[in-house]
Amino acid sequence: MNSTKQVIVIGAGIIGASIAWHLTKAGARVTVVSESGAGGVATPNSFAWINASWGNPEIYFRLRIRAMAEWKRLAKDVPGLPLAWCGGLCFDLPPDRLEAYAAEHSSWGYGIERVDAKRAGEIEPNLVAPPDFAVYVAEEGVAEPVATAKALLADAERLGARVIAGKVERLALTAGRVTGAVVSGEAISADNIVIAAGAGAPAIAATAGVKLPIETPPGLIVHSRPYKKLLNGLVHAERLHMRQTAEGRIIAGSDFAGGDPGENAEATARELFAVAKAALRSADDLELDFHTVGYRPTPADGFPIIGRAEGVGGLYIAVMHSGITLAPAVGLFATREILDGDRDPLLKPYGMERFA
Repeated sequence: MNSTKQVIVIGAGIIGASIAWHLTKAGARVTVVSESGAGGVATPNSFAWINASWGNPEIYFRLRIRAMAEWKRLAKDVPGLPLAWCGGLCFDLPPDRLEAYAAEHSSWGYGIERVDAKRAGEIEPNLVAPPDFAVYVAEEGVAEPVATAKALLADAERLGARVIAGKVERLALTAGRVTGAVVSGEAISADNIVIAAGAGAPAIAATAGVKLPIETPPGLIVHSRPYKKLLNGLVHAERLHMRQTAEGRIIAGSDFAGGDPGENAEATARELFAVAKAALRSADDLELDFHTVGYRPTPADGFPIIGRAEGVGGLYIAVMHSGITLAPAVGLFATREILDGDRDPLLKPYGMERFA
């Protein structure tokens, strides 16, 4: 790989951290810029589910499966990443739709087990009402989001990257190509710039004349105080998705991306927490600690934007909602494309040109 390029990565969430780590590992001189600090804005509010699930076309499934494998590779390269392959129990669809999902994804090679109430109760003994029919995927997992991003950035710094706090005021261009960025009044030169700033990406891209079609719907997630172990893995019930973090917090949303906070987010959070608590045995002393409302960077068609910007040389975009799942694959593929010009075939559907 070309080891001489200077690259600015804008954003220190899970995607920016992964790209920065992979670029630095490959020999690039990397500066990470973040206004919000390590962990970013969307990443701390993530449910943090690593999966290849849900109603996506097979081509997107293949990217997500590859990303799951890349998480295992990355965990070997960066020991101590807070990953857990805890499995996911899903019963948030009507039985006929759940069976259709299971049949489709099983035919694609996803490790789906169909389970009854007895087996569901063995997987998650503290569910008050185990479902009569559910699907279970043992290979799904979680990455504690902020700790993972911080660990990747810390290792990138160990390898030579520079991480700075600051606001990107604008991108600098010469003859239709980025030459750097102005960060809190300071000009920083670069051969390439990666925008991985989530919900903040459109404003930054606009300074180079690039329009990003991104929506930022809110998602509310509740967080309990740390508690004894109640959940073994991920639980996806109807309008209630839950898991327990490494520090013992039960986190829950009305779906994995968080639900609509409504006009009174605090009231919505209390109602949601009451539902989560009622769904669990031995939860009498479980207490709500806080809630978060994250703004999920979601491209207009729902799929990632990963690739070079149209019409601006040296500018690379990496913005998506499935950041936790996709992060290690995006970091690897973006690095290869930025440094060597090699675009992985799995990224073919996700370039900016589809919005032209």
